[in-house]
Amino acid sequence: MSWTTSTRDPETGVDGSFRRQVSQFRRWVSADRDGEFPAQAGRYHLYVARACPWAHRTIIVRHLMGLEDSIGISFVDPIRDERGWAFTGGEYVDEVNGMHYLSEAYLATDPHYAARVTVPVLWDKHTGMIVSNESADIVRMLHTAFTPLAEHRVQLYPESLRGEIDALNERIYDNVNNAVYKAGFSTNQAIYEREVAALFDTLDELDERLTDRRFLFGAEPLETDWRLFTTLVRFDAVYQIHFKCSLRKLIEYGHLWPYARDLYQWPGVAETVDFDEIRRHYYLTHPMINPSGLVAVRPDASFDLPHGRAPLG
Repeated sequence: MSWTTSTRDPETGVDGSFRRQVSQFRRWVSADRDGEFPAQAGRYHLYVARACPWAHRTIIVRHLMGLEDSIGISFVDPIRDERGWAFTGGEYVDEVNGMHYLSEAYLATDPHYAARVTVPVLWDKHTGMIVSNESADIVRMLHTAFTPLAEHRVQLYPESLRGEIDALNERIYDNVNNAVYKAGFSTNQAIYEREVAALFDTLDELDERLTDRRFLFGAEPLETDWRLFTTLVRFDAVYQIHFKCSLRKLIEYGHLWPYARDLYQWPGVAETVDFDEIRRHYYLTHPMINPSGLVAVRPDASFDLPHGRAPLG
């Protein structure tokens, strides 16, 4: 197969730190039929990339909730050039708007939009605009506002745990989900080492947390587990190598590694993971990190190995 490289500058501060841009579209779908964006079957569409961890979490929650018949989905090509995420044909087609580039959705929503185009995008077919391009908000909407349309009404944000979930989400976002990027895109040695240290301190804490429970909050996976999973599933294949998060591998953790396999083997989740797309995306769209364009071979360790965590409380 032929894989081509592209160029894109990350959000790098003058001090050499990575500073993720803020999502600009943060409207909300609600269960209120009289609201601006009411939850209605067939009205909304997801634009995603299988390679992207932020988009991946929305793909998983859409599946867990059984919203496939209510919310459509289109996939962009994992390889980007300077024009950004693209619909290049074959399995990467926009059947809703016929767009060639996802940037067209951004400009349709705001003709003056000039920031980086990101996935996921929740699109409203009725108004012809982006509702949200913030993955955390989209995930939350999928398992709250869209519950009346769900075939599987999975509880991912129980009221009794909401404060704890929000607090752990924030910690995992800063010190795990985004930390791999803060390490990988840093151009300052001291900042890079600081971010790597914070990342592995947090992974160590999470590993300890999982010693006496199957998932982060008990017997069932909640929103936080799936937010963590999309980073863990990419860790050894990409972040440990490509982003120099090299202190330890996921497979060296006694609890996080079987926990990640447990989530991977949750019904239907493995089908949302495409390691070829993941590897192609990272190794071929960051020439400032990987100028040779070589795609690292996939690690031998299998996510299909028995996880042995079912008996935990």
